[in-house]
Amino acid sequence: MSTLAEHKRRRIDELATRTAEAGGVSLFRDAARRLTRDPTAIAGAVIILVFLIIAIFAPLVAPHDPVQRFPELTEKLTVDSVPGATAGHPLGSDPLGRDFLSRMIYGARQTLFVGVLATLIGLIFGVLLGAIAGAIGGWVDVLIMRVTDVMLALPSLLLAITLVALASESTQWTVIVAVAVVNVPIFARLLRGSMLAQRESDHVLAARSLGVKQRHIVTRHMLPNSLTAVIVQATLTFAVAILDAAALSFLGLGDPDINRAEWGLMLGVDGVRYLEVRPELAYYPALAIILVALGFTLLGESMRDALDPKNRR
Repeated sequence: MSTLAEHKRRRIDELATRTAEAGGVSLFRDAARRLTRDPTAIAGAVIILVFLIIAIFAPLVAPHDPVQRFPELTEKLTVDSVPGATAGHPLGSDPLGRDFLSRMIYGARQTLFVGVLATLIGLIFGVLLGAIAGAIGGWVDVLIMRVTDVMLALPSLLLAITLVALASESTQWTVIVAVAVVNVPIFARLLRGSMLAQRESDHVLAARSLGVKQRHIVTRHMLPNSLTAVIVQATLTFAVAILDAAALSFLGLGDPDINRAEWGLMLGVDGVRYLEVRPELAYYPALAIILVALGFTLLGESMRDALDPKNRR
């Protein structure tokens, strides 16, 4: 048996060498080449890159402290008036006399923090549940999938609102956990379906015929080859996480700290209240949320098309 296995491994190595010499291109390499030629992917990547630079380097980019109140702005505040653009404050003031541009820039950092954590937590638990369901099968698979079906039957925003409402108090972390829980069944079902497709693939059947242990088949063959679709979905889910977190803050279920700059909170608390007086207070946060979500959606859809083997030419 060992001699036969060694012979098969040598044959595989020979075929791989011949393919490389013939100029064969891997799926990921071909996908990267097509992404660099896709205007949609480039547009999404540019939006994301600008967003990341602003969020990461917010203290260097922002002209002022986002919580500082400026006398030249506060003295112009009235019940029915919020000052617009002035010297040193290109976007004017918020209703508390703080520089609105600086708060918009710091809002990018807050949005990135919430979106990354919510997506990452949902991805980890979703991959864990999906891997268990796809690898074990049987009643474990049925139980996990029925729970995910129940969660997927509810609109994501409604489920997130319910989870936040169950918390004793609304904080930044309740928003992150609520959005993460909403994303868990999406990743779990996607990975489970990919692993079921991998279960009957040639390389898995070959590993079983060679006597490879089941846990090694799952961790070395099924799971790695099933993660591509999950990674692409994470890019798309990031956009949804940003929208859900902003919606919760807009509805007053997010972080109640008015000193923390967050686009959804700025849109709901300040934008709606002063919509007739200073509509820019609502326009700028709404436009920022839409652009960032659009960037991740464009890149995610392009990645999905590029990684689809049916689209290879």
